[in-house]
Amino acid sequence: MKILILGLTITSSWGNGHATTFRALCRAVHARGHSIDFIEKDVEWYRSHRDLPEASYCRIHLYEDWNVDGRVRALQLAADADVIVIGSYFPDAIEATRTLLDAARCPVTFYDIDTPITIAKLRTEGRTDYLDAALIPSYAAYMSFTSGPMLQEIEQRFGSPLAVPLHCSVDADVYQPQEPQAAYRAELSYLGTYAADRQEKLMQFVDAPAQRLADRAFLVAGPMYPTDVSWAPNVRLLSHVAPAEHPAFYSSARFSLNLTRYDMVEAGYSPSVRLFEAAACGAAILSDAWSGLETFLTPGEEIVTVGDADDVLAALHGISEADRLRMGQRARERILASHTSTHRAAEFERIVERLGESRSKAEPSHEVGPARSTVRAL
Repeated sequence: MKILILGLTITSSWGNGHATTFRALCRAVHARGHSIDFIEKDVEWYRSHRDLPEASYCRIHLYEDWNVDGRVRALQLAADADVIVIGSYFPDAIEATRTLLDAARCPVTFYDIDTPITIAKLRTEGRTDYLDAALIPSYAAYMSFTSGPMLQEIEQRFGSPLAVPLHCSVDADVYQPQEPQAAYRAELSYLGTYAADRQEKLMQFVDAPAQRLADRAFLVAGPMYPTDVSWAPNVRLLSHVAPAEHPAFYSSARFSLNLTRYDMVEAGYSPSVRLFEAAACGAAILSDAWSGLETFLTPGEEIVTVGDADDVLAALHGISEADRLRMGQRARERILASHTSTHRAAEFERIVERLGESRSKAEPSHEVGPARSTVRAL
């Protein structure tokens, strides 16, 4: 099967969770015998922080202007593709969708790695920078990193013929427990790009406990944090941790914090890629609570939910070392059993198979000769 993906980025992990998501999925899909072309707009932000200029598991195509070189390249690659995937936050997604719907002979799908943010905007404005609600019925499938009730809304309110979950995942070959490293040792660590709607919780769950545990080290890693934020003296900031260092990061702190953006909490059923990565490394995770969390990790056994600084302090003080290690191991086993990139690759294959079956059934019965699906057998 030949797959064409148009996504935000696969070449740079700086300040986004899309790159590691696409890398894990593409690597696993390629390992199952498929070929992948990935189109990415060559923007300065990612160009300056590019940590994967080439990949062994997919061909990367960079373009500068959709109307100059992007459109031509996409049409060339779409000509013999078996399925096309347009990702959320792809800068020219709306124009690309219209172009490929007109020209492609295969299913055009949408992969939303930001579903709650997307749907919140569609409800109020009818479109985002990367998705026009009027185009949703034209996508053969709407693949969503959010599951739960929102999938029904995508079908019933916005007219998708098929809204299916395709959660983020973790590459189990990369994300494994490691020996702790001094550079990342901490009582509690957090890895994530600055987001205004997460900052209040971050201060409550990291800075407030740090002020009360002045003899313990706390660590916050990620870009774009405002310089005027006043952190406790024992909170250390790192502007970026490269993906290759993530396993060491998650393996070095006693506890790892998972925080969820407002729209994701409201929607529920929206596990971040960082949650899966931390769990795969055997980290003992403290997390804010949201609907559906228990379908991924069981609170009290594989993860601990916290609602304020006192909850965080109770976990740091009250969970024994043996229980902490046990919780991390249980979380790792749960994620490896259901949420690796290999699982997602198989799920993606099944989605494409469904689309092929649907297109075969929809072909006119009066055609001469055997019906031919535009999605080749997997």
